[in-house]
Amino acid sequence: MATERTVALIVLRLAAAGTAVAMGAIHLHLWYDGYRYLDTIGPLFLLNAIGAGLLAMSLLITPTRLLSVLATLGTLFTAGTLVALIVSLTSGLFGFQETLDANLVEPTLAVEAAGCVLLVALALLSRHGGARAGRAPGTGPRTARRSDDGGRL
Repeated sequence: MATERTVALIVLRLAAAGTAVAMGAIHLHLWYDGYRYLDTIGPLFLLNAIGAGLLAMSLLITPTRLLSVLATLGTLFTAGTLVALIVSLTSGLFGFQETLDANLVEPTLAVEAAGCVLLVALALLSRHGGARAGRAPGTGPRTARRSDDGGRL
């Protein structure tokens, strides 16, 4: 029977992969919709779509023991994308100024913020536990038990 932690890991993996797919789909749609003609921004939108697709696939196939590293890297990628959008909205980025009225800006903010939260949760949950879950401190396979008089049992 699956533990609560296992179920939570599966749900977080699927949800985080879903937000990565949504982020990539938004960037690819905008790239096709005309952003591809913008210097610097156009290629970055295409790279973001590719990177988001790779992140989503990786979230689904990576072994649990490596999941915390992937989720941390995914958080950095997603947060970087979110920060780039915020910079573009406030002061402009690479000579391009975005507005909140632009196509898909608000959904993008929501998807990327949710992605960051889900990936942080996944990184933290996959980091703790694993084979050590449910063990009392000091009872791991490398911990030798001692008798009351200090000798080994």
